[in-house]
Amino acid sequence: MIIEQIVGNVAKMSSNGLHIERVYLTSDDLVKRIQRVTTDHGKEVGIRLNEPKDLMDGDILYRDDRNMIIVNVTADDLLVLRPVSMKQMGEIAHQLGNRHLPAQFEGEEMLVQYDYLVEELLQQLAIPYAREKRTVKQAFRHIGHHHG
Repeated sequence: MIIEQIVGNVAKMSSNGLHIERVYLTSDDLVKRIQRVTTDHGKEVGIRLNEPKDLMDGDILYRDDRNMIIVNVTADDLLVLRPVSMKQMGEIAHQLGNRHLPAQFEGEEMLVQYDYLVEELLQQLAIPYAREKRTVKQAFRHIGHHHG
């Protein structure tokens, strides 16, 4: 089976009464437009997306009257930053930007993939943080650019 487009997302559609199979992907796999995966029921599925869109947690790869194949994102090893002031937020945003590290935001928290150097930096700047295993909804996307 080759999947060429996303049917929808379970957050916006009902899955009542359907047989559900899951494909477990890392957040890094969400940006891959072409890949071969296996469902939790052993079914091989090829993904070759027509649109240049990242996969997201809960995306429906396939759906018919009885079955559904859904993307589930596995937990990442994250640093969850909780700056207590604009000054702390500015300092850490500047430092992470210099390192070209992608970040995501959930509420008042800033999420970055675990890196021991970033953890040391957070300790030096006395920025509150926690190391957590957490599922993100979308991929950490590296933004490429050059310094001119």
